[in-house]
Amino acid sequence: MLVRTLWSRLGSQRLFASACLSSRAHLCRAEPRPREAAVSWSGVPFISGPLAVNRSGHWRLYSVNIVSPVLKSTLKPASSKRAPKGPRTKQPSRTSAPSQDEHKDVMRCIAYSTADQYHLPTLGHDLTGRGFQAVDLPRDASNVLVISTEAIAKQDDGALIFFFREGSVVFWNVEDKMMKKVLRILEQHEIQPYEVALVHWENEEINYMFGEGNTKLERGNFILSDQMELQEAVLEKFAFSNALCLSVKLAIWEVFLDNFVESIQSIPETLKSGNRVKLSSAEVMQKIGELFSLRHCINLRSDLLITPDFYWDREHLEKLYEKTCQFLSINRRVNVMNEKLEHCTQLTDLMRSHLNEKHSFRLEWMIVILITIEVLFELARMIF
Repeated sequence: MLVRTLWSRLGSQRLFASACLSSRAHLCRAEPRPREAAVSWSGVPFISGPLAVNRSGHWRLYSVNIVSPVLKSTLKPASSKRAPKGPRTKQPSRTSAPSQDEHKDVMRCIAYSTADQYHLPTLGHDLTGRGFQAVDLPRDASNVLVISTEAIAKQDDGALIFFFREGSVVFWNVEDKMMKKVLRILEQHEIQPYEVALVHWENEEINYMFGEGNTKLERGNFILSDQMELQEAVLEKFAFSNALCLSVKLAIWEVFLDNFVESIQSIPETLKSGNRVKLSSAEVMQKIGELFSLRHCINLRSDLLITPDFYWDREHLEKLYEKTCQFLSINRRVNVMNEKLEHCTQLTDLMRSHLNEKHSFRLEWMIVILITIEVLFELARMIF
């Protein structure tokens, strides 16, 4: 009798164990995980574990050890590497001055830099042949062409266009349709034109109006005196336009320098990792040529570092010119560009010296090989 009772209890435990093993196959279809409980089965010792009631009303036991491998196989730890930043959007050199209410006396002055240079004689002849009127300036105001047009945007002032030989144009109170027409005409007289998208992206736009007192730059706007003569008004607009011309030209050069920096950005990282820089001597010389060409344009060919001679005996115009240059941060931008150019020059010099050392090393090995061959021939002649 005792043996039969023990045998029956042992059989019930084996059946329960087989039920536990079969429940593992249905884990993924199980209902939400229940709370821990301890239930006493008839003839079975107390077992502690997660329990749930199925649709037929019977208790089912789930193994806790099965959940962890399933989670480990499906869930991956978050990567500690940060997502790369988005591309840097190039903004215009300066946005428009603080927004003004739309008054009738507020007009617009906008400057573009469309090419490396303009051919002013042919441009002036072409524009006058199309009905534009040329405006005379003092003889010492060289390298500039001033044109007037009847296509005015607002009636409070006339429309003037300043063409600078350095490849910049400034429109004063010119309607948009006429600006597009002039830019199309200008394409025929450009030397090394820039991309159209870059031209319209890098521009300067400032509002201006007439007011009492002397002409001045106030809160990002040009305030022209309403009591000055026509010729004096043209000279004051010329002073403002000259500063705007430098600003848009500098903005184009800033874009060129950024592109150059991006083209050599991988070289320091390559040297840091100990890999060989895959640049030929011709490519390095091309980079050096681009760098010195940009440096020549900024420091020698333009008036970014000095005040033009035109303003030496015109103190009033010189103050307007310098005030506008200060407002456009031209000096600070030039200093930043020269610092970047100095760093790029050092890097290109390093690359050139590296290529020279590699060339010298190759020549030394060629000499060693030739001497070895000559020694072998001498030995062969002595032996045989």
